[in-house]
Amino acid sequence: MAPRANWKGFLRLSLVTCPVALYPATSESEKISFNQLNRQTGHRIKYLKVDADTGEEVPNEDIVKGYQFEKDQFIEVSKEELEEIALESTRTIEIDEFVDKTDIDPRYLIRPYYIRPDGKVGHDAFAVIRETIREMDKVAIGRVVLTNREHIIALEPMDKGLVGTLLRYPYEVRSEQEYFDEIQDVKVTKDMLDLARHIVNQKAGSFEPEKFEDHYESALIELINQKRAGKPIVPKDRPKGENVVDLMDALRKSVGGAAAESKVSKTPAKKAKKAAAGQKEMLMPISGKKPAKETAKKPATGARRKSA
Repeated sequence: MAPRANWKGFLRLSLVTCPVALYPATSESEKISFNQLNRQTGHRIKYLKVDADTGEEVPNEDIVKGYQFEKDQFIEVSKEELEEIALESTRTIEIDEFVDKTDIDPRYLIRPYYIRPDGKVGHDAFAVIRETIREMDKVAIGRVVLTNREHIIALEPMDKGLVGTLLRYPYEVRSEQEYFDEIQDVKVTKDMLDLARHIVNQKAGSFEPEKFEDHYESALIELINQKRAGKPIVPKDRPKGENVVDLMDALRKSVGGAAAESKVSKTPAKKAKKAAAGQKEMLMPISGKKPAKETAKKPATGARRKSA
């Protein structure tokens, strides 16, 4: 079942309009997450909304938004006032212009969403907009309001639907000069470039996301499995970085290493496990142990028991 839509409204190109729904194209819910616990009791930590001066808990209905214009001086803004300034993009993605994809600086990209027709009507209009963008080989630029903020959104066709990528505003992107001004101007010799190109050619390939594994996520699963089984946790050796003394020598050695690596990569490798599959594996009973429901009564070493 598809996740719940983050936004529903209309997609409009001039006078062509259709109802659409917008869904998140990515998810991090499959990743392992931790709760904060009281070390003494094993209970979860709960955060309360309290008055900064009185220390008393404040109910949600008494909490309002405020903008601090001076220290401890706030301007209160009500929900009704915010709704009064609602923009048209709250309910409509209006396509303003079409640009080349290469014109969009990668620093402006935030996150992707899937866009599809909402309901049984409007599929014809949606198809017209989608195929126009595809035929022109352009990216459509519009605006949409998500989480009470207006965003620029770049629309591209994907299969039978559209992918909309939220973009940052210029004031949200920092200038590179602040970070790059102190980089020294270094003359790179032709020999160095030739060796570096050779390394690149040996490592050349096509981007296949399924080849990559989240090693940290896998290590977390292994750690939790070991603690559930009551096994001791042994720290692993960390790789040590070394200063490059002779750059040409390092490049020559890298060429040899890349050649050996490319030979190994030609052999069929097992596909990396997906994070979700890894978590399911983690939740399965440990070999030689009772099912999880039964073992819950007797926590293993390292587990926390809730106090009565």
